[in-house]
Amino acid sequence: MNVALIVAVVLALTLAIWQTIQIQAVRRKVDAVPEDSNIIALLQAINTRSKANDASIAAVSQRVTEIEGRLPFAISYVGVVAYNAFGNITGNQSRSVALLSQRGDGLVITLLSSRDETIFYTKEIRATKGVEELSPEEGAAVDRALGR
Repeated sequence: MNVALIVAVVLALTLAIWQTIQIQAVRRKVDAVPEDSNIIALLQAINTRSKANDASIAAVSQRVTEIEGRLPFAISYVGVVAYNAFGNITGNQSRSVALLSQRGDGLVITLLSSRDETIFYTKEIRATKGVEELSPEEGAAVDRALGR
């Protein structure tokens, strides 16, 4: 009889511990419910915020698509060459600057500096080639912009 009593007590304790654990799990779930118990209002507020987030994400996604469509036309590559356009008169004060898109379109800006004046030129670039003939320095600026 002592063995049967011990087994019954152990089973009763095990059952009591298991029920305590189950009750604590239920209490945690009940504690998560708002105090005013207005779960429907809470779910409606979450749904409204979710719809607002979906609309915001759609707007941002559309804007990103528009920006990605423009990227091939944006200035992506820049190359600068400094040189002395007039011999030893001014040093390396003249510049040719190439501003190119991903497609290789853009322009070259050339500034020829002397002691008395600065002359400013621009030439269009299409598909990495000058629409007009490029000077060696302008060609070097385009090559530098393209990493050649």
